[in-house]
Amino acid sequence: MSAHKKVLVTGADGFIGSHLTELLVKEGYAVRALSQYNSFNHWGWLEDVECSKEIEVLSGDVRDPHYCKHITKDVDLVFHLAALIAIPYSYVAPDSYVDTNIKGTLNICQAALENGVQRLIHTSTSEVYGTAQYVPIDEKHPLQPQSPYSASKIGADAMAMSFFNAFNLPLTIARPFNTYGPRQSARAVIPTIISQIASGKKEIKLGDITPTRDFNYVTDTCRGFLALARSDKAIGETVNIGSNFEISVGDTLNLIRELMHSDVLFITDEQRIRPERSEVFRLWCDNRKIHELTGFEPAYSIRDGLQATVEWFTRPENLAKYKADIYNV
Repeated sequence: MSAHKKVLVTGADGFIGSHLTELLVKEGYAVRALSQYNSFNHWGWLEDVECSKEIEVLSGDVRDPHYCKHITKDVDLVFHLAALIAIPYSYVAPDSYVDTNIKGTLNICQAALENGVQRLIHTSTSEVYGTAQYVPIDEKHPLQPQSPYSASKIGADAMAMSFFNAFNLPLTIARPFNTYGPRQSARAVIPTIISQIASGKKEIKLGDITPTRDFNYVTDTCRGFLALARSDKAIGETVNIGSNFEISVGDTLNLIRELMHSDVLFITDEQRIRPERSEVFRLWCDNRKIHELTGFEPAYSIRDGLQATVEWFTRPENLAKYKADIYNV
């Protein structure tokens, strides 16, 4: 995939999407970045990217099929990241997850097909696997819809792959494990911990800290996306993006506490605990497939990634964007 290609990033206003947009600009791509429409004309995290004057920012919604057809015109490559992603919110508003995640994916795939897009990278999530039946989790692991969010992403992945099978749409399903880093929403555990310590809290409210995760620094996740887009061997494939390294939430907390020189206490907050059958207790990525297809390997250790994340969150201008006293659903 040559560097002069025109690229559309949906969900470019989000955490991973904004970092991917920056990486694509650095790599020489012409980027069209979709931000979800709102009456404030606020572009989410695209407001903070250094390349804002080098990209074409559009405001719209993937739930509108006509709009999707409009924004995919004259585009060579689509990275489809637009989605509702918060698991707790999916318990209270599951219908909206079907509209955005499943129908939004249908709209993007249909538009990409009709406009002759050369390549589509659809974003999945490790949440589709549910809690591990075996580890490390490879792409053949059973899918388990343990939350409405997870169910909507399983549906979205199936919809995307149907367009490859039925219509030969050249797509890849990228399945990142737990991405973290600058700009991540405070509903995620790592920003929750860092922002509360940085705000001077002596006690931190958390859910269950026994589950394990395969945490990946956002730059590595974005590099994985780009590696898949450049690999013809990845067309028609579902591919994990992860580190092949498992760490418990509790050990992650203690590492952050050490990096921030904090003596903060951790307290269980009942409202943050998932329903028992909905909790994913273990995630550990088998990343052999992406390495075999593209040569990709993560560049950041958990310690290096957390250090970079702490440095970003502890800058006052960044911390001010977070409401450390409120539980983000």
